[in-house]
Amino acid sequence: MLANYIQRVHHVAIICSDYAVSKAFYTDVIGCRVIAENYQPGRESYKLDLALPDGTQIELFHFASAPARPSYPEAQGLRHLALSVTNIESARHALVEQGVNCEPIRLDPYTQKRFCFFADPDGLPLELYEVSDATDALE
Repeated sequence: MLANYIQRVHHVAIICSDYAVSKAFYTDVIGCRVIAENYQPGRESYKLDLALPDGTQIELFHFASAPARPSYPEAQGLRHLALSVTNIESARHALVEQGVNCEPIRLDPYTQKRFCFFADPDGLPLELYEVSDATDALE
């Protein structure tokens, strides 16, 4: 079984519509660290490799002619990217202070964990999901 060999998610790839706006959002608002930034002139495309504190990476791409992806009503495919936090009120407040519109904090009826949604500049749903510590994040 493949799960016996998997350690964790390595990266999530996101295609954005405005490279400068999304780069600023993921570095300045979310706080990702830049690993590498590349431009391919032949394709007129950017690839920005970003790291979250735990080492998980986000690959941020920009292609000039990429079509928009529907988010609402929810479309098939990847639904959202969830970021674990230990203090959801503080994390949500940090986003709101930077002008990010966040939904109210809700309680997951199955796990009894608190969460809230917000969106990146292209409307990609992102979630803050509260965990008590690093071991809780693995459950």
